[in-house]
Amino acid sequence: MCRNRKTNFTQRISRLNAIGVKLCLCAVFGMFPLFASAQGDLMITPRRVVLEGNKQIEEILVANIGRDTAFYSVSLVEYNMTEDGRMEKITEPLPGQKFASPLLRYFPRAVELAPRESQVVRIQVRRLPNPEEGEYRSHLYFKSVPKSKPLGEENTISDTTTIGVRLTPIYGISIPVIVRIGNLSATLSISELALEKQEGKPPVLKMVLNREGNKSVYGDIAVDYVAPGKEPLNVGLARGVAVYTPNTIRRFALSLTLPDEMELNTGKLIVRFTDAERPKGEVLDEKELILP
Repeated sequence: MCRNRKTNFTQRISRLNAIGVKLCLCAVFGMFPLFASAQGDLMITPRRVVLEGNKQIEEILVANIGRDTAFYSVSLVEYNMTEDGRMEKITEPLPGQKFASPLLRYFPRAVELAPRESQVVRIQVRRLPNPEEGEYRSHLYFKSVPKSKPLGEENTISDTTTIGVRLTPIYGISIPVIVRIGNLSATLSISELALEKQEGKPPVLKMVLNREGNKSVYGDIAVDYVAPGKEPLNVGLARGVAVYTPNTIRRFALSLTLPDEMELNTGKLIVRFTDAERPKGEVLDEKELILP
């Protein structure tokens, strides 16, 4: 049964544009850190799913980049983002938070992949009558399933006076799945810029990202250093920074990369937050920090 399901997905992939498939597979097995997530021997693209408007279905490519056959279970889990960006697992939505899991169906629920093999997991929005307007979010979780030891195989312990312990690592990757219903909008502003310097360590720029509106914000942060009489120099970049609903703030710290012997004693830092969901990359906010 699993083999038939897998064949159906393989056939579906083969019907895609040939060039697109080649590019996708190159991304899975090559250089594509910007739009894929990876942990252990599992690699997933895209690393974020947004279903809204006419887009109600997404296909997620799951690839095994390891040397052994791997097994993964697929499920939906719920997370809350803390003010410092950590993700905490929860079971009940916080005030103002909506889970997407009741609106979603996905297939398959388990994946078996040979080395360097990939498979598609399809996720789509259920058709529900009169759904409430807003943004819904859950996370699609891919969890490794350890191989079971064949029956009859026993551990051989040469020294019976010791206790044998075998550790089997279990890891997983989760990607956010966001469903948006209705005409939603959000804005973002940057505040509380502060430069922190420590002896022997790169300087760290701290800031607060303030979100307003009824949907999440997702984008890139770029920091340019402008010395008196010189062209701007990029000294910091963070891609894929999110402020999820219902959070209104996120405290963010970015380590800056400076050329050798450069000191941030004069001039200014220019900080921009660019919306990654829009093709042209609209700047949602820009702030300056004047250096002493």
